[in-house]
Formats: sequence, C-alpha cells, structure tokens
Amino acid sequence: MKTESKIGARRAFSLMEVMLAIGVFFLGAFAILSLVSSSLENARRLRRPIVDASPVAGYLLLTNKLIEGEYKVELSEFQGDAYRGYWVTYDVQEVKTNKLFQVDFIVQSPARGRPVVSKMSTLYFKPQSPAGSLDGATIRR
Repeated sequence: MKTESKIGARRAFSLMEVMLAIGVFFLGAFAILSLVSSSLENARRLRRPIVDASPVAGYLLLTNKLIEGEYKVELSEFQGDAYRGYWVTYDVQEVKTNKLFQVDFIVQSPARGRPVVSKMSTLYFKPQSPAGSLDGATIRR
C-alpha cells in the first residue's frame, strides 16, 4: 500500500506565471511614472506666466470710445511685475460705418528680437466713438 504525504508535495509557479506577474508589475510601474512625469510638467507650466492680450482687451471693452490708430502698451501695467517687458501692440480700425471696430492685438516677448507670443483679434461696438476712417476722418498712426 502506497501512502503519499501531502506535506511533501509542493507546487511551484511555472515560468509563464512568473513572466506574467513581472509584466503586470512593470506595466503598473510605468503607468505610475507616466503620471508623475505629467504632473511635474504641469507644475512647471504653472510657474510660467500665461501671456495674452486679454487684460488689454478687457480694458478696451470697458471704455466708451475707440479712436482708430495703432497703440503700444506694456503688459505689466495691467498684470504686474511678472509681465514686465511684454509689450502689447493693438491696431484699432473701423470696419463698418455703424461704429463697429476691429482691434488686432500682438503680444511680444521681452526676449531678444521680441518674438511674437500671441495674436488676437476682437470686434467692439462703440457708438459713442468719434468719426472713423469710414466716416471721412483721418487715422492716427
């Protein structure tokens, strides 16, 4: 009569099971590293100031009159010292005789050569504005 001891019978993991476990582990590790990397990149982006002409456009929206011409203003006047050296050039043109104005904004960086950072164009209806080029007035340049 044969007696087998269950204590002596051991079952080991096969090579396939071990490779599958290692693969799942590395898949999870790389997913976590990817999340950490993207969150560090997002944190770096938050440190850089977002530069666009929206503060100047908002200021023009609050005014009652627009006069055709080209104007230049430093962005730090609207946003503070973090934006020192950024210049916004905006060109006001009357596009319809009913006092509809188009304003084109160009933001330039303080870096050498003053590269363009962003561009934006908006329309404003300002009925209290003086006569524009479409009404026979001359443009200020």
